[in-house]
Amino acid sequence: MTGIARGGFEGLDACVHCGFCLQACPTFLATGDESDSPRGRIELMRGLERGDIAATDPALISHLDRCLGCRGCEPVCPSGVQYGHGLEAARSRIAGSRPVPGVARLALWALTTPGISSVVYWFARVLRATGLPRLLAGWGRFGFAMGMLAATRAAQGGGGRRKAAKARQVAPAAIRRPSPPLATLLFRGCVMQGLFSHVHDATIRTLGVNGYQVRDVSGQVCCGALHAHAGLLDEARALARVNVDAFGDGDEPIVVNSAGCGALMKEYGRLLDDLRGERFGARVRDVTELLAGSAMKGPVAGEPLDLHVAYDPPCHLLHAQGIAVQPLKLFAAIPLLELVPVPGAAECCGSAGLFTLLEPEMSRAVLQTKIDRLREAAPQVVATGNPGCLMQIGAGLAAAGSAARARHPVELLDDAYRAAGRYE
Repeated sequence: MTGIARGGFEGLDACVHCGFCLQACPTFLATGDESDSPRGRIELMRGLERGDIAATDPALISHLDRCLGCRGCEPVCPSGVQYGHGLEAARSRIAGSRPVPGVARLALWALTTPGISSVVYWFARVLRATGLPRLLAGWGRFGFAMGMLAATRAAQGGGGRRKAAKARQVAPAAIRRPSPPLATLLFRGCVMQGLFSHVHDATIRTLGVNGYQVRDVSGQVCCGALHAHAGLLDEARALARVNVDAFGDGDEPIVVNSAGCGALMKEYGRLLDDLRGERFGARVRDVTELLAGSAMKGPVAGEPLDLHVAYDPPCHLLHAQGIAVQPLKLFAAIPLLELVPVPGAAECCGSAGLFTLLEPEMSRAVLQTKIDRLREAAPQVVATGNPGCLMQIGAGLAAAGSAARARHPVELLDDAYRAAGRYE
């Protein structure tokens, strides 16, 4: 046993209270309360571990619940504090001392339970197809939920739920295609499969053009990220073990197009504290990592798309996985596409798993700043690689009356390849 002696609290030991984290924390910037900053929360978590603060203390719960878990504090920390691991440990201890809020349990049951979730997603897709969610989008609870659902709809001509097209055979000189194609396994997940299957289709097609043969894996389940964020580590571990067994002990890369899923799956070794989990995590790759290529040459170029795009890096891609350059390679492979700079693009959008549901006031406050900046930058598309971010930003744009749409970066590359005639 190596990683669970203190459950993750050891990741906080390096903190020296320097305060570099304060300006990187969206909730501290929103409230100005030290207890809503990483430094303040670390003191609360240390008190919890020592037993000086009870796991049922209302103030402790309030301040930790209001943390987005975006881990934006980690890259700016000169001491290398592993804040995310400490927060996970603290929330697990709290979850063991009081019931997880009913709304969180209901959401997890509806969104991640096999059988149940498929029915929920079917109804959601039916409602989405009517076009009503876009018309009803707004800032209130109901309107924002409708905006989130509307944001999951594929762009017109973007593939929808139809079967992924095969990559057209082109001259070897025009495409860096290994021979034979490199095998990779697709992680479909729960929300991505239920509401963003068009992104899976785009992932399969774009990887095919770049020399990968993507295969499906039966028996896979939710990655467990939503459960881990809620402090339900035992449930997250149970899901992780199912996935480790489903994907087997091969060495094929496991491609993920959801930043939140990828961040946790890369840490299955720590979560499960075993060698199989560690080997599994070493195989996980974000789709942008595979498309960028080992030599970082970037993906095969597509047809020009005259688009103004704002890239909003997901927190769990940028901060948790340290992936910053690879997504930019996708945009560089699309001639004429112009990246629009947006101040504070790397700041959290306020989605954070179930946070937008459990802490709507704080979530909207964090989002409003981003939406104001996006409206000023006036992109046609906001590209981001995580389902929660796509739904949160998409709902915010709709509520603000913006014509811009939130899309996954892979969708844009897919459009460029389709325009170039690379698909049959």
